[in-house]
Amino acid sequence: MNKFQSIHGRLFPMFLLSMLGLLLVVTVVYYQRATEQIRDRVGSIAEKNISQTVNLFDLLLRGYDSVTKSLNSNYELIRLLKQYAGSESVEAVQLEKRITDIIGAIFYSRSDTVGIHIVTNYDKVFSFDRTNGASVRQYSETSWFTELKGSTGEMKWLGVFPESLMSAGIQRPVFAFGRQLYEFDTLKSIGIVLIETDADAIETALTNASLGPGSQVIIRGAGGEEIIRTGASEGVEPAVVPADWPGTLRQGEVVVRDSDDVTSTAARIGMADWTMIGVTPNNELRLELKETQQFLITLALILIVAATVLATFVSRSFSSPFKRLIQQMKMVELGNFKGEVQVRSYYEINVLVGSFNRMVQQMDELIERIKLASISEKNAQLQALQSQVNPHFLFNTLDMIYWMLDERENDRLGRVILALSRIFRYSSDWEEASKAKLRLELEQFRHYFTIIETRLGDRVTTSIEVEEKWLDIEVPKMILQPIVENAVKYGLEPLNRPGLLRVYSREADGGRLEIVVEDDGVGMDEETLERLSDMLEEHSVMPGQSGGGSSHKSTLPNRALDVSKAIGIEDNRSIGDAGNMPALAGGGQSQERRGIGLLNVHRRIRLMFGETYGLRIESVKGQGTAVIASFPAQEREEAKG
Repeated sequence: MNKFQSIHGRLFPMFLLSMLGLLLVVTVVYYQRATEQIRDRVGSIAEKNISQTVNLFDLLLRGYDSVTKSLNSNYELIRLLKQYAGSESVEAVQLEKRITDIIGAIFYSRSDTVGIHIVTNYDKVFSFDRTNGASVRQYSETSWFTELKGSTGEMKWLGVFPESLMSAGIQRPVFAFGRQLYEFDTLKSIGIVLIETDADAIETALTNASLGPGSQVIIRGAGGEEIIRTGASEGVEPAVVPADWPGTLRQGEVVVRDSDDVTSTAARIGMADWTMIGVTPNNELRLELKETQQFLITLALILIVAATVLATFVSRSFSSPFKRLIQQMKMVELGNFKGEVQVRSYYEINVLVGSFNRMVQQMDELIERIKLASISEKNAQLQALQSQVNPHFLFNTLDMIYWMLDERENDRLGRVILALSRIFRYSSDWEEASKAKLRLELEQFRHYFTIIETRLGDRVTTSIEVEEKWLDIEVPKMILQPIVENAVKYGLEPLNRPGLLRVYSREADGGRLEIVVEDDGVGMDEETLERLSDMLEEHSVMPGQSGGGSSHKSTLPNRALDVSKAIGIEDNRSIGDAGNMPALAGGGQSQERRGIGLLNVHRRIRLMFGETYGLRIESVKGQGTAVIASFPAQEREEAKG
């Protein structure tokens, strides 16, 4: 076989030559453009760098300025300082504590603050700093104090000092600034405020103006004096900048100065009327250019070797049939099992593609069977849950009708029969998915209570407080009546006083709507409540939905029977009764519950909306019980649409 008919023989020369040619062109073009741009844009980069650093420094100074303004505009602080001048010793101690508390609150508003000191005109010093009771330095004859005393309320940026100007306990560099404090009413000076911050924040801001390791950044005051310099470490000679350069600058103006040895840039710091100067040795700029050239050459060599290896690998590993196969695999990964790869290539590839096509076809058939089985199982589960009929309520109602006929109370009998008719009509109409609007559930609840109130008279009072916006959401059908029936029979009927049953809505966190059925009946003890809550959680999973070891042959009544035995219901109860929860009003009652029980309702909600929804029970013995049914609140938007 000719070697050029193989994958390697066909792809390797073409791929390698293409990669090497493209790599050579790109490397040469990039090298030329990179070297030209580095030379041409050094000045532009330095200009932008110094401009950005000046803006950052201005922003930092504005933050410091806001701290002094917050002190000067604090009416309570000014009032206390004025009051302190004429106070007695006991009152003075209290005033000093309050003044210190105010200063401390402002102190902790910034993490870089080292100390805040207020010196009043009567030579009283109020300080708050990071030391504990350190002594105050002599300040009355210092130049900075004279400068602050001579100011007229404007901010005075004093500069960077090797140690604190006021506190003898602070031995590290600080950046100091301050201003005079004035009364609000008379605009008379009552003293000065001096604030010291960590000088590291200033130096960190200045490092942004550096273009290289040997760069130095200098800040000069309005008189040309040097305030701070960064980058002049040991072994590095301080850069010399002419005293008259750059002269007067406008706000936002940047000046670039090139010399044989260094490139200098300067810009004005408007907040403090200072000038920032950045100095970078030219040999560092040339070094950066040389490093860039070396990097490009090294990278080109590495890419040539990599291209050779890659060409060998690709030529031996890929071909057009493989690409088609990969594309179809991606379609299968996205869920499309209908495609088929058509390839006429080498024998091995044809066998591989044929096997892949058969595998995809079998997977498609298997998924369809699983989908149909899952739908059938879930529909069977829903219908099994919905088919649990409770004749208990029907028998009681028929007994009551018989009694009323005997007493000839025909009007009441008519209302009862009408309500019963509507209940039967609603409960017998099970459509697909078995959903109903909340409005219909509440209407069914009213019919139910027409019968209950006729039987119990004034012993039960009802209240429905569901917001109008929730009435059109869809919920599982026949979920309120089992809950209400439990509340009446086991919570309110045992009372020796009139009882209240409330049904209301509330919106909970996580996009939940909660319908609460609450009574003020006999309640239940903590042990019974805990047992019922555990049963709802542990037995809410339907048959066939549990872990891999569960059997699909288990039936709904058998699962319900397990629940009944777990909570103490008599073994001689019927299978139809076993799927229901015991009385809400007390775990010790053994009355049978026929019909769609709480566990039934809990399962149906979870089947319809997911495991995060369902029933929750809250109860206090002697105070009453609340059953909370939760649904997704976003269903409301669908109902509106």
